[in-house]
This record gives sequence, C-alpha cells and structure tokens, in this order.
Amino acid sequence: MIARAQSSAATSERILDAAVEVFWELPTDLISLDQVARRAGVTVQTVIRRFGGRDGLVAAAGARESERIRRQRDKAIPGDPASAIRVLVDHYETTGDRVLMLLAEEGHNPALRPIADQGRTVHRDWCARVFARALAKTQGLKRERRLAQLVAICDVYTWKLLRRDAALSRSQTELALVELLNPLLEES
Repeated sequence: MIARAQSSAATSERILDAAVEVFWELPTDLISLDQVARRAGVTVQTVIRRFGGRDGLVAAAGARESERIRRQRDKAIPGDPASAIRVLVDHYETTGDRVLMLLAEEGHNPALRPIADQGRTVHRDWCARVFARALAKTQGLKRERRLAQLVAICDVYTWKLLRRDAALSRSQTELALVELLNPLLEES
C-alpha cells in the first residue's frame, strides 16, 4: 500500500512537472493534455483522473509553483533590503520573463486569473513581511500607500523596465531597486 501511494504521488508530481514545463513553453490556449501526458509518460486519462482536466491541471500546477516561489522568497532576511532584493532578483532572473507571459495572457484566459491573483497575494505578503519594520512605523492609509509603493518597486514589471528595457546588468538592477527602496524605508 505504501509503495503504491508513493508511486501515485510520484506520477502526480511528474504530471505537474510536465505541465509547468509545457506551460512556460507555450501560450496556455495552445497547451493540450496530450502534450503534458506524453511528457510525463502517462496517458491523457491518467491526467484527467488525477486533475479533472486542463483547468484542474493548470490550477494544481499553479498552486504548487506558488508554494515553490514562496519558499524561495522566504530566504530573504526581513529588514535587510539588499538581501531581499538579491532573493527577488534571483526569482525574476529564473522566472520573470515567464511571469510576464502569464500576466499578458491572464486577460483572455480565465483559468490564469486565479494563478495571477495568487501571485499578487504572495508578492504583497512577501513585501509586508520583508519590510515589516518600516511598515510598523505607519498606520492606516499611509501604511497601505507605503505597502503599495514597496509592492510596485519590487514588482516584476519594475524588474523588466530595469533589466530588460534599460539593459542594466543584474548587479546594477539590484542596486537600482535598493536605491528606489531606501528613501521609503528611511522615511517610514
């Protein structure tokens, strides 16, 4: 029984791995269960049995990736902007372009909206935790405005503007983000 449960869990993980790989390679509306099943080495029926179809598969893969991102970002040291930005840029260097693709697609693919919303929540919660010391000095609307500013500075679009559009190096991108943050953190 234990071996069977372990095999079943491993199969589910293989399917999720395959779904994430395919998701990052193709626009979501071009992804088929057949592609995922082939890549995972299972049948389409196995994918459907485990995840209930394409939307269920996308939701499960999104939830798993969200948790992986949360764990990666948890390496940031609260109260240390340079550490936080280093962890953030690590994340964007590996997934930033893919996240931008997801955000571009969310408007015309309803299955992506919950995943994008979950990502926004993870990002906001991370900013609130990492910059908690600075936010503790503010209250009410000022605190909400300050948190929104921190979220914007640390957003994937800001990374894109600096790293992709302005063609800054990784280290210059990190420095620019810290320089944008510092006045807000000192002012609080």
